[in-house]
Amino acid sequence: MRSWVEVSADSHFPIENLPYCVFSYYHESPRVGVGIGSYVLDLSFLYNAGMLPKGLAPHNVFALHALNEFVAQGRPIWAELRKCLTEILSEDNPLVRDDEELLSKSLHKQSDVVFHLPMKIGAFVDFYSSEQHATNVGKMLRPDNPLMPNWKHLPVGYNGRASSVVVSGTPVRRPNGQTMPQNAEVPIYGPSRNLDFELEVGFFTGKANPLGQQVSTAEAEDYIFGMVLVNDWSARDIQKWEYQPLGPFLAKSFATTISPWVVTMDALEPFRISGTVQDPPVLPYLLCDRAWTYDIALEVLLKSEKMSKPQTICRTNYKNMYWNMAQQLTHQCVNGTNVQVGDLYASGTVSGDSPDSYGSMLELAWGGEEPITLAETGEQRKFVEDGDEIALTGWCQGDGYKIGFGEAGGKVMPALSTEPAS
Repeated sequence: MRSWVEVSADSHFPIENLPYCVFSYYHESPRVGVGIGSYVLDLSFLYNAGMLPKGLAPHNVFALHALNEFVAQGRPIWAELRKCLTEILSEDNPLVRDDEELLSKSLHKQSDVVFHLPMKIGAFVDFYSSEQHATNVGKMLRPDNPLMPNWKHLPVGYNGRASSVVVSGTPVRRPNGQTMPQNAEVPIYGPSRNLDFELEVGFFTGKANPLGQQVSTAEAEDYIFGMVLVNDWSARDIQKWEYQPLGPFLAKSFATTISPWVVTMDALEPFRISGTVQDPPVLPYLLCDRAWTYDIALEVLLKSEKMSKPQTICRTNYKNMYWNMAQQLTHQCVNGTNVQVGDLYASGTVSGDSPDSYGSMLELAWGGEEPITLAETGEQRKFVEDGDEIALTGWCQGDGYKIGFGEAGGKVMPALSTEPAS
């Protein structure tokens, strides 16, 4: 397919993609848009101009500050809008292309807009679904028994904090907390010294189930709206001290960065593949009747304050994941948990088999024992330092086009120097 909007060969947003976002243009209110090339198409304006079918929603849901109300209309409506937008943007359709007023008011350069969180996030769940990552971390903690006995029987995860999920470009402040220095007898309070990123991919839910009702893997298709990049920032030293017996708390809750673009499952459909063979066989409720893995190339880039351009420090692929999205959602709901429209589910760190495919600094520098070198400046990194910018990016490679996710990036700011008053 081709669009009348100019799209470069390496663009993440060809007409085959059409990812959703929420943006504001100068001082106007945030509203819903779609990415095409280096532009954002304003869906709220198109709706008011009568360019979109009124049956898509009872009112202009695209004028709202989040995608939730549109997404709640359901999968048939998602498909109808995608078809309509594809027609509007197709190269032989003059409707918007040749109307100067429509064109100027509906199409904005991405460089001229501000992006916001795409969904109002009611709940955030983080999984631990890469066997390579879980094994690497396990080797550091339990060399003789890297994987816990339950790991290959259920998608391990925890319910995180939705209020600290931020959109790409938001600065991230180094967290303070308690840590236990080596050979010390009592913990100390202060900034985390071992700040890390986690390369993850997440999905947003687009359908709700009542409390007490389960969701099967066969039903997951109707519940999963689209995917985003996720950086679940982690303070490893705080985590090491606090995580037993209950798991992550302050080490994870200070910030989670997501990309502003929600790539729909329809756009990703051509890249659906069979996943890792699960051995031992999973319990019947976790069986899937179709492929649920996607071929998504992923990278992490780091730029220090001394560097003129970022350096790629990790290359991996989402297809490495052991547990898939349908299994994650089904396991979350097997006890009757109620899913809401706009809940965010993160994959857990995506790591591959080779050292340059590890999706966290903890693995890349092997707990600080093998620092990585930044080629341009010769600086070394055991963990992320103040002033560093971390950006995640990802895409599916088609025949002459990409289905991309843009970036999920953030710059690390110094910790607050004051201690809370007693």
